[in-house]
Amino acid sequence: MKNPGEAVVGLNRWLPWAAMGVVLLADRVSGEDYGLMPVFAVGPALAAAAGPRSRVVRVSVAALLLCAVTVVFNGSIDPVGFSIALVAVVVLTVAAWFVATARLRTEAELTDVKAVADAVQQVLLGPVPSRTSNGRLAVSYVSAAESARIGGDLYEAIPLSEGGARIIVADVQGKGLPAVRTTSVVLAAFRESAPYVDRLAEVGRRIERSLNWYTDGERFVTAVLAEITDDGSVDILNYGHPAPAVRRRNGLLESAEPETPGPPLGLGALTEVDPGHRRITLVAGDRVLFHTDGLTEARDPSGAFYPVLDRIGGPLSEPDPQKALDLLREDVAHFTEGPVKDDSAFLLFQYFPHNDEDVPWG
Repeated sequence: MKNPGEAVVGLNRWLPWAAMGVVLLADRVSGEDYGLMPVFAVGPALAAAAGPRSRVVRVSVAALLLCAVTVVFNGSIDPVGFSIALVAVVVLTVAAWFVATARLRTEAELTDVKAVADAVQQVLLGPVPSRTSNGRLAVSYVSAAESARIGGDLYEAIPLSEGGARIIVADVQGKGLPAVRTTSVVLAAFRESAPYVDRLAEVGRRIERSLNWYTDGERFVTAVLAEITDDGSVDILNYGHPAPAVRRRNGLLESAEPETPGPPLGLGALTEVDPGHRRITLVAGDRVLFHTDGLTEARDPSGAFYPVLDRIGGPLSEPDPQKALDLLREDVAHFTEGPVKDDSAFLLFQYFPHNDEDVPWG
């Protein structure tokens, strides 16, 4: 199935020819008295919307030939009308040539920008390991901006040398380059500290210090930090972020809400409140879905929010974790009935002690 952008390009490719065909038909039906020959200039004008500049020239030549054909069919030559038609086609061809030149230059610049964005994404949001010592991981990221590859949402998962993994899923305040900078600060601090420090709370403190040192001091980040050990114990620190959802292998769903809410990272200097804490225990086959507010704040046409626990059970019943996230994306799109309006990141962890994936689950 073609996406909307491809459909628009295909339409623009045939539109000049279709428009000139309509003009020719109208001229034949209406008769020579209406003098529709100058309207053939619409072809070169529309040709500037897509394709190379040579396309403008080809369509212009066709428009001039159609003017000549119209004169032959009418059986008489109106020197004034014919001259006006030729001038209209030539003038609009020149204008279309310059328009096409500007469009091609803009498209080239946009291609370069997208290439840079792709490189930034590879640096900031590279692939997470598909397996750890105690399970499998899958991620899915979508930016609300069609031309962007990265926004303010971030994720990372780092296996630990002693077994298990530490995970972060977060949402940076703001958009654009300042948000990308803050994203890089958070990820750098997490990657530097998560594999080495003893306590998960110390990872959060180091991210907090990095935000204070390397940003303007007015940025905050909602985040969930998690440590999943080989025995299935999961410590979750919540910094004002949507709580992860847990799907048990028997199909039961629950929210890993913290006992008390915690402030976002970056606001630690304004409060002495600790991050929200929750501890859960997984058994083989259980799944934990970490996500940003792009899921919880997705709305249907009536304005209702996406009911996470009521709808994720179906997609997350898919055995393959990556396919499960793809199905979740499809379900959100079906619910909203429209384009994505916010960045969203999903990270799915499925617990398999010692990578024993033969445990049945429903």
